[in-house]
Amino acid sequence: MKEKKSEAPRRGNEELFKWDGNPTFGQMLPLAAQHVLAAVVGCVTPAILVANAANNAGGNVNMGLLIQMSLVFAALSTFLQLYGNKIHLGSGLPVIIGVSFAYVPTMTAIAAQAQDVNTIFGAMIVGGIVAIIVGLTIKQIRKVFPPLVIGTVIFAIGLSLYKTAINYMAGNSANTYEVIVEQRGQTAALVYGSWQNWLVSLVTLAIVIGLNHYGKGLFKLASILIGLVCGYVLALCFGMVDFSAVVNASWFALPKPMHFGIKFEPSSCVAIGVLFAINSIQAIGDFSATTTGGLDRMPTDEELNGGIVGYGLSNIVCAFFGGLPTATYSQNVGIVTTTKVINRWVLGLAAAILGIAGLVPKFSAILTTIPQCVLGGATVSVFASIAMTGMKLVASAEMDYRNSSIVGLAAALGMGVSQATAALASFPTWVTTIFGKSPVVLATIIAVMLNVILPKTRDEQKEEAKKKIKIEQKLEEDHREFGE
Repeated sequence: MKEKKSEAPRRGNEELFKWDGNPTFGQMLPLAAQHVLAAVVGCVTPAILVANAANNAGGNVNMGLLIQMSLVFAALSTFLQLYGNKIHLGSGLPVIIGVSFAYVPTMTAIAAQAQDVNTIFGAMIVGGIVAIIVGLTIKQIRKVFPPLVIGTVIFAIGLSLYKTAINYMAGNSANTYEVIVEQRGQTAALVYGSWQNWLVSLVTLAIVIGLNHYGKGLFKLASILIGLVCGYVLALCFGMVDFSAVVNASWFALPKPMHFGIKFEPSSCVAIGVLFAINSIQAIGDFSATTTGGLDRMPTDEELNGGIVGYGLSNIVCAFFGGLPTATYSQNVGIVTTTKVINRWVLGLAAAILGIAGLVPKFSAILTTIPQCVLGGATVSVFASIAMTGMKLVASAEMDYRNSSIVGLAAALGMGVSQATAALASFPTWVTTIFGKSPVVLATIIAVMLNVILPKTRDEQKEEAKKKIKIEQKLEEDHREFGE
């Protein structure tokens, strides 16, 4: 009897577990809401960080519009992945696309240097072309990026974001007493390093940690969002929130092409282009996770090819409208693998909600009022998880002397040079932009080079040969069953 009871809900909702099923709106809405809650903070926060980086350096970037475009094009990119497979411009797999934190260290460095975001969008076009090339040559290129290399890069990304998180928890180093109190006439609670900033950020962090470890269902899933809301309410009590931007914002606005402009700067194009290549390879992991967890199979070459090519193309289009670089969202892949709900209409509804939110400037304006200490408290755990994800990938390989050297040297030189940028003062500016502003590019290059150059042990060679045979056998089985 117990077995029948456990199966009954699944039979009643069987359309949810079919890719092309037709579930009711009532069945779809709570599941789509889960995906929205998991994705919305990730879509919004990078836009806030990048806009602040440019504006703190003396720029005048419209943060609200940047948030709008990030939400709209996260939605459109997701639609392309869900429905574009028929024209080979999408994976046709249950994934959600959103603005990626992987680009944040490099983007904030570029924005601060240029005092604008137009250089980022020029670099995105180049990065999109790189992603398309990777998608078309995926079999050859993925050999250069084994889990050890990708893990090292992700680890470096996570480490590089810690400084940003701590600065935000303290209220942003640009928010001095002269700026906040004397120039803007705002409360001293917003001044960098104030006890109010630290209290709000630590309370926010405590709520996020508590829900992550003790919460269940939607409370655990939406831990960051709930933490943000609670931190926001506390910040309101300290008079740290300014609603003037909300009052002046309109209720509806369509995307504005070329509002931010596009500027091609070679060093920025190289830095962002490298990240696009890495994220294209990393997307294989998310595509594989969602197919194995939700569809009980590995992705086909056609799905990987279409997914990565679609990823590159969507980012090129995003650049013209002012949307920031996107990538597959692992947290949403986790939802798919947990619930087994693979219906494309569920994911499409989630994307539609994100897109509609992006068309409402009032919503974007509300998000711009979030104090930076709240963002810092909410995102420091995200940045920590990014670094630990990298460590997990690194740990999947045997940590012998060779592999330890690759990870250690790549992280040491990447992080070391980015923290001591004066060491490159005698070099041309483009050298500093590529290698000195963010550790990611240098760590990537060193990890790839060492992985190619350093000799592998006999045991590693034997293990790789075994894995290669297993993968080829599995792919052949999948092709026979699903492809040919």
